[in-house]
Amino acid sequence: MKNAADMADFNTLLSYMPDVGQCARALVDLNATWRMIEASSRLQCSDDTALILPTLGAARSGFSALEESLVKSLVAEKLSTALAVLSTKAQYVIDIIVRNLYERTADVGFLATDAALCAFVAGIDGEAGAIRQRLDDYRSKYTVYDDIVLLGADGRVLLRLDPAGSGGDGPAFVGDALLADAMQSDTHVEVFRHSALQPHKRQALIYGRRMLHPQTGAVAGVLCLCFDFEREMAGIFDTHRALDERYNMLLLDGEQRVIASADPAWIATGARVPVNHENTPRLQMYCGRLHLVRTVAARGYQGYAGPRGWCGQVMMPLDVAFHERGSRPAVALAPDLVRSLAGLSQSFCPPLHAIRLAADTVRRTVWNGQVMGSRHGQPGGRLDAIVELVGDVGARSNALFEEAGNDLSATAIGSGLDRTAFTAELMADLLERNLYERANDCRWWALSPLLRATLAQGRPGEAALGAVAGMLAYINGLYTVYSRIVVYGADGRILAESVRDAGDDASTGMTIDDGTLQRVLGLRTPQDYHVTPFAPSMLYRGRPAWIYHAAVRDPSDASKVVGGIGLVFDAAAELGAMLDDGLGRAGGVACFVDREGRVLASTAASLPAGAPLDIDPALLALARGESSARLVAHAGEVAMLGCCAARGYREFKTSDGYRDDVLAVVLRSHGPLRRTAQNESLGSGAAIAASRASATGAAVPGAGQRKYATFTVGGQLHAIAAEQVREACPGSAVAPVSAGARPEHRGMLALRNGDEIASYIWVADLAQMLGMAPAAAEGGQVIVVRHGEQSLGMLVETLDTVAAFADDDVIPAPLSWDGEDGLVRRVIRTATQLVPLVDAHSLRRMLDTGQPG
Repeated sequence: MKNAADMADFNTLLSYMPDVGQCARALVDLNATWRMIEASSRLQCSDDTALILPTLGAARSGFSALEESLVKSLVAEKLSTALAVLSTKAQYVIDIIVRNLYERTADVGFLATDAALCAFVAGIDGEAGAIRQRLDDYRSKYTVYDDIVLLGADGRVLLRLDPAGSGGDGPAFVGDALLADAMQSDTHVEVFRHSALQPHKRQALIYGRRMLHPQTGAVAGVLCLCFDFEREMAGIFDTHRALDERYNMLLLDGEQRVIASADPAWIATGARVPVNHENTPRLQMYCGRLHLVRTVAARGYQGYAGPRGWCGQVMMPLDVAFHERGSRPAVALAPDLVRSLAGLSQSFCPPLHAIRLAADTVRRTVWNGQVMGSRHGQPGGRLDAIVELVGDVGARSNALFEEAGNDLSATAIGSGLDRTAFTAELMADLLERNLYERANDCRWWALSPLLRATLAQGRPGEAALGAVAGMLAYINGLYTVYSRIVVYGADGRILAESVRDAGDDASTGMTIDDGTLQRVLGLRTPQDYHVTPFAPSMLYRGRPAWIYHAAVRDPSDASKVVGGIGLVFDAAAELGAMLDDGLGRAGGVACFVDREGRVLASTAASLPAGAPLDIDPALLALARGESSARLVAHAGEVAMLGCCAARGYREFKTSDGYRDDVLAVVLRSHGPLRRTAQNESLGSGAAIAASRASATGAAVPGAGQRKYATFTVGGQLHAIAAEQVREACPGSAVAPVSAGARPEHRGMLALRNGDEIASYIWVADLAQMLGMAPAAAEGGQVIVVRHGEQSLGMLVETLDTVAAFADDDVIPAPLSWDGEDGLVRRVIRTATQLVPLVDAHSLRRMLDTGQPG
């Protein structure tokens, strides 16, 4: 937002964010109140009120800066959160379809070499009915095609599965440029446009490849696979777009035109829409409404980038972009994890971190003012009145920051959980779509006339087996997701194979395990297949993998199984690639697991295949197609976890009798799990004030009363006599120094007199001195304690308040005795608790190492 246009966008965005607007107005009001207090104090011109003027000036100056920067940060964070969601979904639209179409390029390359089909197109052999049955067998396995067409070299339709697609039942000639292009190319041709092959469609996605004469090698015709594009895109949108979402998912061509829309009534197919390839936060106008837009190109898969110019896009109207969705589905958000994540706001959500710093500044300003008033003001005097007013405005400021922080934290956490769950959903979908193809491949290749004829011989010769091996090598070159393809006889002995990795040992002559062989021999129809459980296999270097098997049947008696074919899925490489692609630049750890929580593959070396994943059993029991997200503690860190149980794809795992549930899990860690006393004690000032009032009945000290400054250490409230305190400074101002220091020394703090450095003091970690875990300087506070003519710094977690207590309520600490040099020799008794009182003299003696200047 560095120019006028950006500022205009900022003002427009702010008008659609009512919660941020409310915060902005409250900041303006508070800023005015701080100015009023400062002006009133200056008008009074008394010695005691003059002492607090620098503190009030700092508070007023800080609010003036925050009034603009904080609101801009809130707007930017909400915008960034919304755009991140749109980017994720746009990337998935294009990546899913590109992965699907990659398989089509392999299909057309293989089917165009089918011996029976080539002989039919060349006019050498084949009866139309048998060829039609063969193509129908193919489509019954690869259900993504709505038509398959065989064209002669002259453009004559020799055979098609869907006669109605040509507008009639009889033969027809097709004058489509696809024919000439395919005949002249030595690879596949891909078109997406209106085509004479499917004239009833506005645009058809067709894959063509030339077919060669089996004897002469001349071009005899063209095979055309017609992809069921509309059904496929509808399935993608139905899976990845919830009905209550406020955005539309689109697929665009290279001319910015919509070729598929999740909601055509909203944005119609064929419409030209604005794009955002640069992923800038600028608003885009479409049909009279401002939109947030994300446009993403395909990342490509196995070297295939998809049809030229295709992009995924998501558009969200600005007027609904920041509406609350209502109650979020019930998710287990443990309060301690939420607080821990909020404590990591600098990396997790920078604007939330700014709010926390602002709250610290206000709290420190008020605390310092109260300390100053306790030293210099007279009971009931002007300074006391100003201090009370400062405390009131400080409380209002804290409440504002707390509300803004909680709202922003909820938004950031909710958005993060949504994205994590969606990422898991994508990975589960990618997996099932990929494995669907594997089940298709094994069944189709089992129908190869060459395989059937060769295995029917019982003891095939070397020449026949060489031909089979050559065919397998050709297949494996097209379908690179397999590490090995094997063909075996009815006795289970492997007769031929193709191995992609030259370093793998040959398996020819080895025998398929008996359990798998019996399952393959028992497959009843060409539609049946068998998948071995995900387990170590000798065919995959002893690593775990799925192996897809289908029965090879006697060409003269389809009821007789003469052997089988096994496709060894390259699980380590392919599953890893899916997980990596799903994570994208967002990072994290992802894995596939089974219902027992056993890892099948992961992106983390610490979670190898076979390792157990520590995960809630309730997530492992998710129904198929369901997903969930939550905050979890994982490996000592607070993380967002998304989990989705794969649902299957088309008939695969839904109606084909095969069931092997897999879950995708995504973990995105945000930092170490730790207690966040700052968040736990935000309301402790009110609590101690209530205790004080109950115990003393007075807000200002009277006879027999003293004021004590309170703070937290290790999440527990502590106190020190207010007259022993000079001021509080931010812990971030501590400069680490180790030379000559004791273990509890955290560094040096510069004490200032105006703009000049007056002296340096040691800062000690009070938590460590009390036997607790060391505190973090970042986000902590340093209390400067006076001891005679010297000062020292005491690192604590948070500042609380300054309260008056009766002398009778200050009692010896339990198990203490006179003369002990312990830091806590007395405690303050309140109506609800005992507050340890830190002794400045003992503190000084424990740190007697000398102090500079």
